[in-house]
Amino acid sequence: MLLAGVATVAVLGVTARDAAREWTATVHELRHAILTVTSVLALAYVMNLSGQAAGIGHFVAAAGAGLAFLSPVLGWFGVAVSGSDTSANALFGALQVTAAHESGLSPDLLAAANSSGGVLGKMISPQNLTIACAAVGLKGREGDLLRKVLPWSLALLLVMCLIVVAQSSFLLSWMLP
Repeated sequence: MLLAGVATVAVLGVTARDAAREWTATVHELRHAILTVTSVLALAYVMNLSGQAAGIGHFVAAAGAGLAFLSPVLGWFGVAVSGSDTSANALFGALQVTAAHESGLSPDLLAAANSSGGVLGKMISPQNLTIACAAVGLKGREGDLLRKVLPWSLALLLVMCLIVVAQSSFLLSWMLP
């Protein structure tokens, strides 16, 4: 992104002084969002390297047939903590596939459920809330935004869990390859 910014400055003919002033103003305006993003990423690394993420994953994998219901929840939790569906898939995707094989469920279904649940966790991720509030001039109101979107995130997560359970049973199994 830094290289793209430098290239844009060169193409548009912006002076180095103006570019530096805008960059400084942007960093100052987003300082709390930047701190939140880096803190959440640090937490994700700590959880991954300390084995906490794997411990949670093994706990969920022990659910057997209930794994179909819990699979989207694991993806939701991973994205809510890390802010990234890609990170949650990297953390829990392989574990979900392994658990699916062990429990007789479709690995494709649980991998997709992990990612789909993750999408629903994106709206409550602290870094996304912080960036959203900073972008519209509501710094410090992240809690208000969380209170508005959390019920929607949980309701949609429940719907996703029920869909995955139906897909793992005879009701919607025809949807799977």
